Order: sequence, then structure tokens, then C-alpha cells
Amino acid sequence: MKDKQLIMSSPIEIDSSRRRFVTGMAAGGALLSLGLGPQISFARQHTERSLPQTLTGTKFDLNIGYQSVNFTGRERIATAVNGSVPSPILRWREGDRVTLRVTNNLAHDSSIHWHGIILPTEMDGVPGLSFDGIKPGETFEYSFDVNQSGTYWYHSHSGFQEQTGMYGAIVIDPKEPDPVAYDRDYVVMLSDWSDETPEAVYAKLKKLSHYYNFRERTAGDLWRDIRNKGVAQTWKERAMWNQMRMSETDISDVTGYTYTFLMNGQTPDDNWLGLFRKGEKVRLRFINSAAMTIFDVRIPGLKMTVVAADGQNIDPVTVDEFRIGVAETYDVIVEPSVESAYTVFAQAIDRTGYARGTLSPNPEWQAEVPAMDPAPVLGHRDMGMGMDHSMHGGQAMAGMAAMDHSQHDMGANKGMDHSQHGMQTVDHGQGSGLGKAGFGSNRPISHVSTEYGPQVDMRADSPMDGLSDPGIGLRDHQRLYGRRVLTYADICNYYPTHDPREPSREIELHLTGNMSRYMWSINGIKFSDADPIQLKYGERVRFILVNDTMMTHPVHLHGMWSELETGDSKYIPRKHTVIVQPGSKISYLVTADARGRWAYHCHLLYHMPGMFREVRVS
Repeated sequence: MKDKQLIMSSPIEIDSSRRRFVTGMAAGGALLSLGLGPQISFARQHTERSLPQTLTGTKFDLNIGYQSVNFTGRERIATAVNGSVPSPILRWREGDRVTLRVTNNLAHDSSIHWHGIILPTEMDGVPGLSFDGIKPGETFEYSFDVNQSGTYWYHSHSGFQEQTGMYGAIVIDPKEPDPVAYDRDYVVMLSDWSDETPEAVYAKLKKLSHYYNFRERTAGDLWRDIRNKGVAQTWKERAMWNQMRMSETDISDVTGYTYTFLMNGQTPDDNWLGLFRKGEKVRLRFINSAAMTIFDVRIPGLKMTVVAADGQNIDPVTVDEFRIGVAETYDVIVEPSVESAYTVFAQAIDRTGYARGTLSPNPEWQAEVPAMDPAPVLGHRDMGMGMDHSMHGGQAMAGMAAMDHSQHDMGANKGMDHSQHGMQTVDHGQGSGLGKAGFGSNRPISHVSTEYGPQVDMRADSPMDGLSDPGIGLRDHQRLYGRRVLTYADICNYYPTHDPREPSREIELHLTGNMSRYMWSINGIKFSDADPIQLKYGERVRFILVNDTMMTHPVHLHGMWSELETGDSKYIPRKHTVIVQPGSKISYLVTADARGRWAYHCHLLYHMPGMFREVRVS
């Protein structure tokens, strides 16, 4: 196994008009190890800002506090850990017991959630569920066994602190030899920064949900459609969108109008730099730690072999591009040529901006930054209604509230249990009438009564299967550009399925909202009004998620794995965060092997207050 050690140093203070503090890799040691000693002085400005400090071992002291930053030419105050944005990289080893003493130096409560880490509920770091939070001036000690390996991350679960800079990477080295061979190892952490306070951003969205969307249709668009489609078809389409009070260009709630997109804490102008030597295989650990931005990642001129998803090893799959939802992680191996530099390019899903860095054998080299792809536009499949749009919005929506639900009667052995407010459970008994584990449900989706009302402005009656869908804005990339895009259907677990049992019941949950009012919910019920989802310890359950909105939602279950049903029961991939495409459905299996109270929510920060549930395992 070749050396994979990261060479890091303690924080380095520099003076920069773009940013007043940074932490990063020791320039001299890194360059000397690459045989680039004579170029140290030129490269120091890049490498000192490459990555935050890495902390290793089993005992850690983390201090949450305020920190001055400058990403845009204006000084702002961030929420930092140990004075760093991103927070320090924590490097653990599988099989160790780690202890983390977290001190809160803020004027208000704080917390740290260890995203994707399987641990006792009292160590999960969610105020109000797993503990009381960390009061100002107090220290909380997290301590747990590390029983997994791979790439994960940590962030605040208090208020909007994650948006203000409180996030960091976790890299866990495996106890056994790593099946993935590589020579060099970089964390590539993607995030979004706004000079506005998150409270101000949220307030604007509540008042005007499309406040940050500057791509609304114009008179020019109307005349173009009339020329291409005719008056009748254009009128029909415009009437449909107007009736729904939705916009086909509404891809992201918060856009590059206010966001600066960062890679390892560096702006596109600052350009994060990762160096390599001739013949090396480089492992890039991509983490989407953004508050609201989904990224599409590619490295022009390089194939990427995806070897891990959400920290779990998968059968290697080679692609040109992949979508990474908020809170997801992907590890890829690249084999760059020493003859060239390469741009690591992560464009926002709505194409209003990008994060970028450079892989290069020479710190003086930079690669061309590609143009962003065309901005995507929502279409019929993103509505989840097939081609029949008669039951959307306005009076049509009011008519749906009185719909006869007898068509959804599942029969005597397939009865609906609505005893948990706003949740739909189908219990068939062990192995009876359910789709086979790994292959999804056999039954059609249905809507519960709580989905009918002013809190829901759309329902997907015929949702598409989200498994093989690259996602809006990526669907034609193979045909148009020859770029293969990763889909969930490509992911196959490297190891055999841990729990081969069939599910004993199904829980169908609808991701719902009223976009114009900026109201988000599950099954039409916001978190504050919802009952917990009750699981029995040890049971095997199928969760079916139906996205009744035209927004992409990354959904995260704490404390347990979400085992994605891709059609292979023997090698079911494990994930901690699952993207649900607009107007689509997806399913995964959960083994309720962790007692306690767990959070379950959309990881888009400004959706989370409503699109959230508590899961209780007892």
C-alpha cells in the first residue's frame, strides 16, 4: 500500500485583501515532498490556503467561536471551529474510541452533529432530541467508538450556524487494508457563503420565495415560444404555470446572486490548489457542506472513478460528471497527467455560479475554467403528473381535496394505518405482499388527507422513478457532450448486504410544500405539528419518499443507514443522505438497530424547519 499521509501544519496567518484568515497545508513540506522546492516562494500563496488544519488521534479540543472573514471584499463574522472556516479536518481510525471536548464561546447555544457517523443517540448532537445543546461558555464532551471508515463531515445543528461557516471534514482510515489504492489524498469541501445573515435570507424567502431568482421569463422568451410552438401551445403552457403559481426556472431557492461558492474555503478567484507528482493516483474526497446548493462536479480532461458514496465503498464506476446533493459525499480516484493542469469544477445546479480549484503538477500552471452549462428549465417529468396537468394548482387543487380515495384501497391485507398523525404506514406482515428487498415497493403511491389544503400547492400523482435519473440539467449530457453522468442506479455496494431480511412494512412519506408561501412539510404537516415516526427495535422497514414538489430534496436519516434499493438485493448500497428528484419517488430499507430519538429531515437548511420528523426507535 502506498503512502497516503496528508502533510499538514498548524494554522498560518496571512494578510490578504480577499480574506484575512486562512488555515492550510505547510507549503514548504508539501512542495519539498513533491520535489518542487525551488518554486516554494511562488506557490506559498496557494498552498497556505489549500486546506484547513488536520487534527489526528483520539482526543480533540474544539472551540466554537466568532471569526472575521473576507470572501467578497467585505469583512463579515463567521462561526468557526478553532478559528477556521472550514473547520479542522478530523482524521480518525476505525476501531478507536474518540473523545471530543467541544467548548462554546458564542453568545448563544451551539452543537456539533457528526454527519453519517453511527453512534449512540446521546452523542448525535441534535438539540431537543439527543441532548440539550451546548450553552454559552460551557463544554460538552462527545465520546464514542468509531465503527466505520470513509469520508464524512460535521456541522452545527443549531439555528443557521451551518450557513455561517461551521462545518468540517471527517476522514476515517480503515482498520483493515483499504481496497482502494491511491498515492495522494485530498478533501474537496464545497460550500456556499453569503454576506447576508442567514436570518435575513430566510426572511426574504418567506416574504417572496423567488427573491433570489433573476431568471424569470421575459417578453423575449414569450415571443420565442410563440415562434417555436405556436400561440395555442404557448398559451396552454403559460396558463398551466400561472395556475400553479410556479416558475419553470425556479431551480434553487438561494442563488449566486447572494452566494459565493467555495472549495475548501477558497473562492473561485482564490483557486484552491492540489499538487500531484508524475504517475500518482489521487483520491479526492468530495463533501457538499453547503447550506442550500446542490453541485454538479466534473474535471475536464479527466475521468473520475467513483469508489465510495457517503463513506461506504462501492464497486468502482467511471464517470465524467456527478451530482452531489447537500450533505452527500463521494470519493473518486483520478490519474492526472504530469503534462497538464486540471480544473476541478463544481457548478451550482441552477448555473448561477461555481466553485473551482486546480489539480496541477506545477503550482504555476492553471487550467482553463469551463463555461457553465445552460441553466435547466423544469418540465413535465418534474411535475410528477405525467402529461395530465388538469389537477394542478388553483381551483383544480381545491377540487382534489374532495377526491374519492377509494381508488387507493389496498384490500384487507393491505390496510392503511393512519394512527400516527400525518404518516402513512402499510403493514403486510412479515414478507407478505411486499416487494422484494432491494427492488422497491409493489404498490402504487397514494396521498393522505393532510396533503390537501393551502399548505400544499402540488402533488405528484404519477411520480417518476428517481433511481436512474441523472437529474434536471444533466439528463442529456451523454448525448450532447459525451459526458457520462453518475446515477444512483450505478451504485453497487462493495460488500454484501449486511441485513438480507425482507421488510416487514412500508412507510410512505411525501415531501410537500407551498412554494409561493415558502412553507415546507412532510405529508403536508410541518415538524412542530407532527407526531414522531415510531420504529420497533430490530425491525426492517422500507421507506418510500415521494417528492410532491419541483425542488430537489436531499433527505438525511440520523443514526441508521438508508439502504438504497437499486435492484440488487445482494449488494445494497448504504447511504446517509438520499436525493429525491422533483416529481419523483425513491425507496430504501432501514434496519432499526439504534434505540433512541433521531432526526430525519431535508438537508436544505431553509427547508429543514418544516420538512423534518423525529424517528423514535424503541
